[in-house]
Amino acid sequence: MSLDRELFYRHVAQTSDAPIGIEVARAEGIYMYTPEGKRYIDLISGVTVSNVGHSHPAVVEAVSRQAARYMHLMVYGEYVEAPQVRYAQLLSSLMPEGLDNVYFTNSGSEAVEGALKLAKRHTGRSETVCMRNAYHGSTHGALSLMGNESFRYAFRPLLPDVRAIRFGCEADLDLITQRTACVILDPLQCENGLVKASSSYYAQLRQRCTEVGALLVFDEVQTAFGRTGSMLYAEQTEVVPDIVVLAKALGGGMPLGAFIAPTALMRDFTTNPPLGHITTFGGHPVSCAAGKAALEVLLNGGSPLWHEAQRKGNLYVDALQKHPCVRAVRSAGLFVAVDLESEETYWRLLDRMRVNGLVTDSFLYKLNSFRIAPPLTISDEQIAESIELLLRSLDEM
Repeated sequence: MSLDRELFYRHVAQTSDAPIGIEVARAEGIYMYTPEGKRYIDLISGVTVSNVGHSHPAVVEAVSRQAARYMHLMVYGEYVEAPQVRYAQLLSSLMPEGLDNVYFTNSGSEAVEGALKLAKRHTGRSETVCMRNAYHGSTHGALSLMGNESFRYAFRPLLPDVRAIRFGCEADLDLITQRTACVILDPLQCENGLVKASSSYYAQLRQRCTEVGALLVFDEVQTAFGRTGSMLYAEQTEVVPDIVVLAKALGGGMPLGAFIAPTALMRDFTTNPPLGHITTFGGHPVSCAAGKAALEVLLNGGSPLWHEAQRKGNLYVDALQKHPCVRAVRSAGLFVAVDLESEETYWRLLDRMRVNGLVTDSFLYKLNSFRIAPPLTISDEQIAESIELLLRSLDEM
């Protein structure tokens, strides 16, 4: 065991009793390398963070250039910092109509917290409606919205006045009332194994929120930036939310989150009380520079890389759905969920994939399923290489 690995287990706080423990010396494109030279294909993009791959030259250059100019200056929102301003402008140009004001945060969890506060401040109401089997982060407020008790019970009491309803169930929309400040959901239920709702459900959800005066919040932390074949998954629902929450790929590999809302709505944070939401490092100029550079790579001069996401995702679907160990395959763009017979089967497959140089992960609420979400920059040849290793791992299991 290397010294760094030994110190990792001794001094770095762990989140499970069996961390993956792969030591990474460098990463480039879809590949990660250990100090000994073993190569892994990253099939999850650092959990949908590295949509343009690891160490993309344009992102590395943007980070280096901005770091040489200045890094942290002042609590967010006080100074005019070009990386924040220009990235906010670019993001606003790609949002659904009306979503034109960006509040940068440190992470997706903090962005969710900010969105909740904004909804309560704007409506003067206390109830939050979330979805069963949703995931919005691990901070106290975001945890309160996690639609799965197994992750919450040890940390109660949590936020009061939270109601969980069934995702995709139109009958449950009547539970959204004039007491509801907001309804928050990931419009594609990622941690439940990529579960979609019907187009009529999204339309009725939007209508119900409008009728009772509740804000509709889409958590697109995992689904945005082309992962599902469009800039936002909201485009595929044909619904415009009141607030969009972003993170992960937003920073191009650097820590960054944001929630985006109409300017008139966001102004509620400026009075009664002022400083309605503040953050020290949110919108860090180096993170904003990196995120903007990564998004410009994805935009690819007007021919976005996400136009190829569904075709590339289908290559995995077509190859894997025929294997006898696979029970079902679902996809949205270059985001694929592969169901196996059981959780025990998944753990056995995970061991084989690591031996064969593949990195993947399960879903929080569907432990018999694993995800495939490589960088959107992956080539057809690299997809074929990864499919060969996936099939080999399935055969060996």
